[in-house]
Amino acid sequence: MTRNRATLIGFGAVMLWSLLALLTVGSAPVPPLQLNAMCFTIGGLIGLIWTAGSTGFSPLRGISWKVYAFGAIGLCGYHLLYFSALRLAPAAEAGLIAYLWPLLIVLFSGFLPGEQLKTGHVLGGCIGFLGAALIVVQNIGGLDPDALPGFALAFIAALTWAGYSVLSRRLGSVPTASVSVFCLATALFSAVAHMMVEDTVWPATLSGWVSILGLGFGPVGLAFYIWDIGVKQGDIQLLGVASYAAPLLSTLILVLAGVASPSWPLLGAAILITAGAALAARASAI
Repeated sequence: MTRNRATLIGFGAVMLWSLLALLTVGSAPVPPLQLNAMCFTIGGLIGLIWTAGSTGFSPLRGISWKVYAFGAIGLCGYHLLYFSALRLAPAAEAGLIAYLWPLLIVLFSGFLPGEQLKTGHVLGGCIGFLGAALIVVQNIGGLDPDALPGFALAFIAALTWAGYSVLSRRLGSVPTASVSVFCLATALFSAVAHMMVEDTVWPATLSGWVSILGLGFGPVGLAFYIWDIGVKQGDIQLLGVASYAAPLLSTLILVLAGVASPSWPLLGAAILITAGAALAARASAI
């Protein structure tokens, strides 16, 4: 597989993640750990079916338990933080704070062997960050102090996913099929933790069930497998900056669904995010 093709496949995950906030809102009032368990069970089963039909399960036997632990902690930690953040704070603002991870990926990836953090990557990341920040700043006067814990969790989630994505590059020899084990381990841990600390709450409507199925098949399912291909075989710095399309798409989807209000700053954010991604793409091509 070529580097460009792997990068394009990885960007498909970004498109799926643009639905994450909307589907998370739609899954309410299911608590975070229960939601983790339900979604990752679906995502893990998708991976098992794909693995059985392609490489088979033999490549999974020689993988160290440390790798499986790393993957499960990364997936479980990020989504527990993300789901909790969107339960405690407004979806649009918390989601945008969580989407600081593309900038962090670009910056962190400069420390990887064989990678070089160029001026264009830094400038592109900063410009994209300004675009994402512009969407948050427009609502800064109306932020509820009670939502601050949710915003803090969203920021920690961004750090978690950026760290997971960059460190995944060091596991380039580990087959993507291993993600199915990461998902099932996450589901098991979340189910056990849910029974210990949460009350079980099932979706009250058909749309709630559809949202959970959508999460499991898309943003919390297929997205992980194609993202794994992208960060291991593609241009991780370009993926990181191009991922700034996700907060814009996510916000637009929330607006269209009536969860967030439209505003002129969205236009400015779109220009900044697109400019940042284009600048980073040029830096990677040089």
